Order: sequence, then structure tokens, then C-alpha cells
Amino acid sequence: MVIDTSELRDKHGAEVKELADFLGEKVKAKINVGDREITLTSREKGKIPSKNYLRVLLRKFLHKKELKDEFRVISGKENILIIKERKLTETE
Repeated sequence: MVIDTSELRDKHGAEVKELADFLGEKVKAKINVGDREITLTSREKGKIPSKNYLRVLLRKFLHKKELKDEFRVISGKENILIIKERKLTETE
């Protein structure tokens, strides 16, 4: 499972490390932090959580860090989740 954090890293670079720590506490998987993504691989006995559960965890993290108004979680291709910056509309 891959989580694309490129847009989050551009705006809030320190949050990516905290996201990896947050996921490490919640899931039983090996977490590798790359330049633009976080990769989850299964350990010997643990399984990778479902894509829906990971989406919920990512949304909880964004809410906890008060980034929910700036970013959203979308589904990419198979086994990819993307933390995407929201397009802000100007209200007049």
C-alpha cells in the first residue's frame, strides 16, 4: 500500500514524519518513508489494513493536525491513497 504525500510535504514537511509515527501506532505493518510517499508492507505475521481503514486513519490524522480544511484523501490506482490539497474557492 502506498500513500502519496508529495503535496503534504510541499506545504507541511514536518507533518509527514508525524503521519508515519501515527500510522506506526495504529497498524501492524512495516512503514518506509520515502521522498514523496509512505509505503506500508506486511510484516511476517501482520497484515496490511484495508484501503478503507487507511483512508479513515489518514482523515483522522488530518483532523487531529487541523489540516482537514487544506487537504483531503483520495483514492488513486490500485493500492494507492493520495493526500491532495483542496482547491479553495473564493466566496464573494
